[in-house]
Amino acid sequence: MSDTPPLPAAPAAKRRRPLLVLLPVVAFGLLAALFLVRLFAGDPSQIPSALVGRPAPTLGLPPLPGLLKDGTPVPGLDSADFKGRVTLVNVWASWCAPCREEHPLLMGLAKDQRLRVIGINYKDAPDNARRFLGQYGLPFAAVGVDPNGRVAIDWGVYGVPETFLVAPDGTIAHKFVGPLTEETVRATLLPLVAKLSGKPD
Repeated sequence: MSDTPPLPAAPAAKRRRPLLVLLPVVAFGLLAALFLVRLFAGDPSQIPSALVGRPAPTLGLPPLPGLLKDGTPVPGLDSADFKGRVTLVNVWASWCAPCREEHPLLMGLAKDQRLRVIGINYKDAPDNARRFLGQYGLPFAAVGVDPNGRVAIDWGVYGVPETFLVAPDGTIAHKFVGPLTEETVRATLLPLVAKLSGKPD
């Protein structure tokens, strides 16, 4: 009885083993391909936001101490200021290098009569923030100070700079992540401003 030949099922089990080994490799390859497609698809500056289409979060921030425009103190931020006008809310800081890159664009947008540009100064030292605006210019009609970043959290800010376009009814129309560029201003921001304000260029 001990000389019984082995069952013929063993070779089939050996054939299945390479398939089981390949399964994790194939799954990893599919996940990597999906990641790469997502990484290079679309504009990374336009990350979807759950706030788009909803009322802007309540905003009540004190002014940046000592900040003057034409000899008059620049006010802080209040949600009531959104009503009845197109507003561009820019979250910035003096320590943020990309904020310097986009600043000339904000200076240009501040001249556009169809919108009001305001700033949220994020986790910054007041002296540094004033120095930054003194060096690069003051595009903001109002600046609110968010020293601990709590308001930025309410607005779903990932990091600075970020910019929100608020419609005259107080809802968020669009969110830009990262520094504004000439391309995003021309292709996305200005057409939205024209639509929301009812005034083309």
